[in-house]
Amino acid sequence: MLYYFFRFLEQFGVPGSGLWSYISFRSLLAMMLALVISAWFGEYFIKWMKRHNISEVQRDASVDPFGVQKKNVPSMGGIIIIVSILVPCLLLGRLRNIYMILMLVTTVWLGLLGFLDDYIKNYRKNKEGLPGRYKIVGQVLLGLFVGLTLYLSPDAVIRENITVRQNGNVTEIAHKSEAVKSTKTTIPFFKNNNLDYTELVSFCGKYKTMAGWILFVLVTVFVITAVSNGANLNDGMDGMAAGNSAIICIALGILAYVSSHIEFAGYLNVMYIPGSQELVIFICAMVGALIGFLWYNAYPAQIFMGDTGSLTIGGLIAVLAIIIHKELLIPILCGVFLIESLSVILQVEYFKWGKRKGICQRIFKRTPIHDNFRTLPEQLVPGCRYVFGNWPRGVWHESKITVRFWITSILLAAATIITLKIR
Repeated sequence: MLYYFFRFLEQFGVPGSGLWSYISFRSLLAMMLALVISAWFGEYFIKWMKRHNISEVQRDASVDPFGVQKKNVPSMGGIIIIVSILVPCLLLGRLRNIYMILMLVTTVWLGLLGFLDDYIKNYRKNKEGLPGRYKIVGQVLLGLFVGLTLYLSPDAVIRENITVRQNGNVTEIAHKSEAVKSTKTTIPFFKNNNLDYTELVSFCGKYKTMAGWILFVLVTVFVITAVSNGANLNDGMDGMAAGNSAIICIALGILAYVSSHIEFAGYLNVMYIPGSQELVIFICAMVGALIGFLWYNAYPAQIFMGDTGSLTIGGLIAVLAIIIHKELLIPILCGVFLIESLSVILQVEYFKWGKRKGICQRIFKRTPIHDNFRTLPEQLVPGCRYVFGNWPRGVWHESKITVRFWITSILLAAATIITLKIR
């Protein structure tokens, strides 16, 4: 809203109003505002939650070998993050931009889905929360909405990057002059750096374009569901999910800015996406909100993020990657989320396989994988076989695990950007 107000004042030559046309100015302002709101609102929100005796069901104290008790810690801290994202974006963003609209809808939708889960846990004292099938349905519906919007909206277009050779030796990257609807996405390690979904369904003949969009929508649904649940699993230690997500968002912010700048897009040989610069404002607001939330969520946590935050953050990361056509970089960029999810899947399937043979067996001491690093040998199930029962030797403190996961996320974020030049 302020964006449109100051652009109006610019017509009358009001000093300083021209600053609002710069993405860098609005982005940094959004980050600062989100951080301040998160830190300020967080204090009052925590007091209100404690005053009304609204706290998460006590976590299993036996999980922590250091005996840290986490009683009466308020949950639903994702509300702090969501408010801190929405306010700067509504004030500083271009609200008619299709990408900004998608991000705001995603924030509200997943926020409500996560809130229902936390509401059941906190108010009805049901540790299971919202049944998993309802969460999946909500994520699938969002994926369909995002995918179909990108397909149907005339504003969701790209300018494809093409290779131009001059004098036989010097290679330059140019972009087509016409913006078009496209099912192409960036793929690392390959020379042309693009993958077209329609080529994967070329056997459909004259219907391959429509089939390509159907495949794109299905990929969108899968990515949103997978990343949202991965972030949810990662939210198991103080500051873990917030810190990892902030690092991932910084990398996405760089990629979004590059994709919105035709010269930088040419340098990295990625497609140019007109209008995607508004995503930088959203991402900066998200980074500011997450950092501000860490003021209270860092060890020892004064508030938990809850599904209100983790489901929302994971979904936002997925939608951001899809909009800038970088969803195939997700396995690298969100490698921590991927490992968390795989550890749970492998643990469950390996246990079921052994159960059919009448054997108690597990791969890790505990899952998600971050819990494996703080589990003592005496905490293992007696008589159960463990593939990695002696790894690691000893246990790590929760804060050390969190920081080491942050470091891993930083390395993966750097690797994601580097892959664009390795082909």
